[in-house]
This record gives sequence, C-alpha cells and structure tokens, in this order.
Amino acid sequence: MSAIELDDFGSLVERPDAGIRRDSQDRWARVIAPTGALGKPAELADWLAAVQGVVPARPITRPRVLVFAGDHGVASLDVSARPAGTAADLVRAVIDGTAPLSVLARSYDTHVRLIDMSLDCDPSDLPANVTAHRVRRGSGRIDIEDALTAEEAQQAFRTGMTLADEEADSGTDLVLLGDLSVGGTTPAAVLIAALCGTDASVVTGRGSGIDDLGWMRKCAAIRDSLRRARPVLGDQLELLATVGGADFAAITGFLLQASVRKLPVVLDGVVSAACALVAQRVAFRAPDWWLAGHASGEPGQSKALERISLDPLLDHGVHLGGGMGSLLALPLLRAAASFAAELPELPSPAEKPEPEPEAAAAAETPEPAGDPQP
Repeated sequence: MSAIELDDFGSLVERPDAGIRRDSQDRWARVIAPTGALGKPAELADWLAAVQGVVPARPITRPRVLVFAGDHGVASLDVSARPAGTAADLVRAVIDGTAPLSVLARSYDTHVRLIDMSLDCDPSDLPANVTAHRVRRGSGRIDIEDALTAEEAQQAFRTGMTLADEEADSGTDLVLLGDLSVGGTTPAAVLIAALCGTDASVVTGRGSGIDDLGWMRKCAAIRDSLRRARPVLGDQLELLATVGGADFAAITGFLLQASVRKLPVVLDGVVSAACALVAQRVAFRAPDWWLAGHASGEPGQSKALERISLDPLLDHGVHLGGGMGSLLALPLLRAAASFAAELPELPSPAEKPEPEPEAAAAAETPEPAGDPQP
C-alpha cells in the first residue's frame, strides 16, 4: 500500500465560491423585506449556494446519514457508562429500527448507512454490507498502546476517502455525519486536548452519562494518553494511529475527501469535531465545507469547534450521539434551501405596472365634502 500524501489535500481542497455566496446574499434584498428578516435560514442558504455553486441554492433532495462505528480498548478502564465492547448493540438497534436515529431518519425520509470500522464482535453477527470495511476488531487501549498499526490507520483513512467518493458519485447532496462507539469520547478528548494544547480536565466530559468516579477515571486515561499523543503531533496519520482509532481515521479521511469533492457535511458531536480538527490541520480550507449540527454538551466539542470557527446550529440538550445532532439540523437546512429556491423576487419600482387612466383619474378626484351644516 502506497503511503498517503496528506500534504496533497492542502492544494486539492478549494474554498466554496465566495462570489456566488455574495450573489446569494445580494439576492435576499430582492426577495424579502426587511433585509435580514429570514435570519439564520438565509445565512444557511448563502452557504448552500456557495457549496453547490449556484444561485439560488437548490433544494436538498438526497441527504444521507453516514455512521462510523467502532469499539475502543480504553473503555475497559470503565470510562463509559456502557460495558466495553458493546457498540455492536447500538448498531443493531439502528438496523432493527428501534434506535432514536432510526425513528428520526424515517420521519425525515432519509437513508442511514452504517460502517463498521472496528466493532468488537464477530462479523457474522451483522449484515455483510455493514462489516465490509472493517479494519480490525476493537482498537488498542490508547493510554498504554497504539490504537492502530500504521498500516491499519492508512487502510481506515483510505476507506473514508473511498466512501466520500461513493457518496459524491451517487448524487448525495448533503452528508449528515455520525458515530457509534463505546469509549469513543475518550480518544476524541485526547485528540482535541493535544491539538489545542489544553489539559485533560478541560476536555473531559460525561460522555454516555458517567458519574464522578467515572469522570475521574476518564480524566486520568486522557492525561496518560496525552503523554503518548504529544510526541507525534507533527504527523496526523501517526496521531490517529497512536491515540485515535479506525473510526476516527475513517471519518478524517472522509471529511478531507468530501471537501475535495465539494460535498457538504454536517458534523455531529465530539467525535466528528475531533476528526474535523485533525482534518483542518491537514487542509485549512476544509472547514468551509462543513457545518456543526448541534452542541452536544461535551467540553471537548466546544473547544474543537471554537478552534475551527464553527458555531452549532442547534442547542437542544441532545446527548445521544450516533448522528442525532446532525440529522436534527436537516429540517433547518431544508427550509433554508426551499426559501432560496422557491421564494420569488419582488418587483422593482421600475417594474410596477402603470395604473389605468380611469383608475388614475379616480385616484386624483377629491372626495366630496360632507353635507353643509345648516
């Protein structure tokens, strides 16, 4: 397998068309009054116009939810409220249609694509189309060992790139990103702390709902993993292999290649934010192709989004993960695109029709005065 040249992404990723964005912004003055009346939906329509390359923005007709799944060895330290190695149960709930994500996807008529990168279960326990891209069974315990080998990190990264190409080629016009894992918020916090230069306590959140003792164990695991992360900060693939995981490497590869292919992506929670932060270090223009779906309540997510200058679209206290936050943002984006595509332009003063002569004369005739007083 040839080595991945990350530096190439810096030149391959272009910014969305700023001229088209300005044209979209200018058009609102001819569509609705007063200017700015549509607020955030108008801003999102301008972003959609820029990433689509057309004014007005087109309606969103083929969104797709992509969920990357994996188990993390660090979960054996009881840093999650769920037992280590049980992420497959979360995946099965999505397949069975009983997960909140499934309910929402049915409501929005949106397809969910599950990608097993490193679940700790027998591949035969899940559909073949889910396990087709698996790199390994579980990731290493990052506080004492690497999550992946260098070869596995490259394989996972390339898988993400391939999936981005598949979605772009199939006509997907918006990707709603998600992840399902047990222990995944711990490597996410490690990556964010390492890349932002902060301490473990600043980025350690409650994840799946851990108590105070669990938080302390998680903070210690992040602190120990940070010692292993800092020496490899100069190489993003090595960083993902050291303290990330197969799902993290795949999401990072997906985000970068999606930016190359000009495919817009809505991020979900702290895991996708961590991968976005890694991807930004590779290609600084890439965040222009992403939106942050929601605020998950994880301090690490806030830190990462601040660093890449993205503001969450929603803040409804949803902490489930798995793509729920990105999917909840879909109606807002669809509304923005529909406003842009369907609202007609207002006629300019020069285009207003002249009144008929009789109507004009009647308008100029004064009303008769009331009856004179006796």
